[in-house]
Amino acid sequence: MGISVENKVALVTGANRGIGAAIVESFIKHGAKKVYLAVRNPESAKSLEEKFGNKVETLQADLSDAGSIKRLAKQANDTEILVNNAGVLVPSSALGQDTEAALRKELDVNVFGLLRVVEAFADILKSNKGALVQLNSVASIKNFPVVATYSASKAASYSLTQALREELGAQGVSVLSVHPGPIDTDMAKQAGLEGVPTSVVSEGIVAALAAGDFHLFPDEMAKQFETAYQSFSDSIVTADMSE
Repeated sequence: MGISVENKVALVTGANRGIGAAIVESFIKHGAKKVYLAVRNPESAKSLEEKFGNKVETLQADLSDAGSIKRLAKQANDTEILVNNAGVLVPSSALGQDTEAALRKELDVNVFGLLRVVEAFADILKSNKGALVQLNSVASIKNFPVVATYSASKAASYSLTQALREELGAQGVSVLSVHPGPIDTDMAKQAGLEGVPTSVVSEGIVAALAAGDFHLFPDEMAKQFETAYQSFSDSIVTADMSE
């Protein structure tokens, strides 16, 4: 069940930089009618507003605030493609003085934030026969000790994304789970990683939506995960287990 971004209204959380800004650019490049820039600080989206004019509209949103997300859904109730890109990473090992605090912060945004977004937009996406794109990570499949708590939060968000594929998919909504490796973003630098250009992810999302895929492993490192994971995914994750 593929969906083209052409002539669609999209919303991207965390749209002001990194992968989020690249997604905005790719969507407009491929003919999106309008893209909502959902950001915590509207001032941070000024450069995108200057670049794309009336093709974009900035809205204030904070994934850690349920009231903020409910207001966002009321303001952007014509959304057809929802990209939940915003997330946080607190470099933390599994054993450390700050491990619990790091995990709490990451769960609040990366997991509960996803739930808040989906709860607010589910009826809109169902009505518009739209799509949900969730930015997960290769860290959702393998825990990396230098970002142990982030990996745990992304494993939880990926698990929820699988459930959303079943529930929303049955009601005509496409769901795409995106699993990048290291990408050239501030978040990757924070973890001490060098990555590939953000456009690799954003262009991959456009193509994966059109193809109706559930998983996207966009970059070279991620594709190594895909090769090893494909059999399990086909047999277990995306298989019909009701039979």
